[in-house]
Amino acid sequence: MDQILRNILKAEAATIDAAMEADLVAVQSPLLHEVLCHALFQGGKRIRPLLVRYSASLIGEPPAHVNTLASVFEYLHAASLLHDDVIDHADLRRGKETANRLWGNEAVILAGDYLLARAMELVAAFGGAECQRLVSEAIRRMVEGEFLQMRVAETRNASEASYFAILQGKTAALIGAACEVGIVFAGGTRQQRRALRTYGTNLGLAFQIIDDLLDYHGDPNETGKAVGNDFQEGKMTLPLLMALANAGGADRARLEALLAATPETRRAAFAEARRLLDASGAFANARAKAETLITEAIASLAIFPDTAARQVLTGLAGYVLTRTK
Repeated sequence: MDQILRNILKAEAATIDAAMEADLVAVQSPLLHEVLCHALFQGGKRIRPLLVRYSASLIGEPPAHVNTLASVFEYLHAASLLHDDVIDHADLRRGKETANRLWGNEAVILAGDYLLARAMELVAAFGGAECQRLVSEAIRRMVEGEFLQMRVAETRNASEASYFAILQGKTAALIGAACEVGIVFAGGTRQQRRALRTYGTNLGLAFQIIDDLLDYHGDPNETGKAVGNDFQEGKMTLPLLMALANAGGADRARLEALLAATPETRRAAFAEARRLLDASGAFANARAKAETLITEAIASLAIFPDTAARQVLTGLAGYVLTRTK
């Protein structure tokens, strides 16, 4: 991400933070307020609320209260992370102690519930019935994506089709909804809504694929986590699925044996597994898939005037491919 775009997004993100801070003043419980601030203000680029704002700006000056509506998507994202950390028994997020480690599961689950409830209050108050429907649908799809992931993990029947089905729910649904809500709020047409839905969905899918690649090749100093975590846990990410589909017989058998082994064995064999994936073309193929998705995302914006908002959204799409954390 070039410095000009970074500065623009940082300034806009500050306005989103201000909207959230003003909204949280009404929280009566000091403990709840503390947990919420920890969840919301411990880093993060505010990509989802910024997508609402810039999508709404594609066809003119964004309507009043756009930042309040945009904050809905940061609330939903933060709620999902709070609940994920409880489910995963996580101790760290972005290099800092998780809320569940600091305050326990009960407080954190309730804080996540508060964010979900407040998000729906805000979208009903400022976005109207159609925006409320889109947000509700995104939440439903996120939950269904989690349950599909659980089923796939239990049956160990992962495939590229199931991978993308899970991703459509867990990651892409909320990002796609953020873009579509923005253009709906601004009074966009059906064609414009379809374009923004494509843009956001593809952005979310590509973002996760790059995340998968960073688990094999990322710099821990930038990503904030050690490489190989996904492989150690036996997660069937896209590079691994592509390797199992395309690797030669002996290499495939070795990968399957490692997946059937213990996490400790996988951790010790991570360098070997990375070589096997590379030899199969999995890294290059996964990268090519992400690039295709981003190309389609950028192309979907062609129906809009070449404004500053469109340039920012194009820049964000490019950032997904070049990010290192």
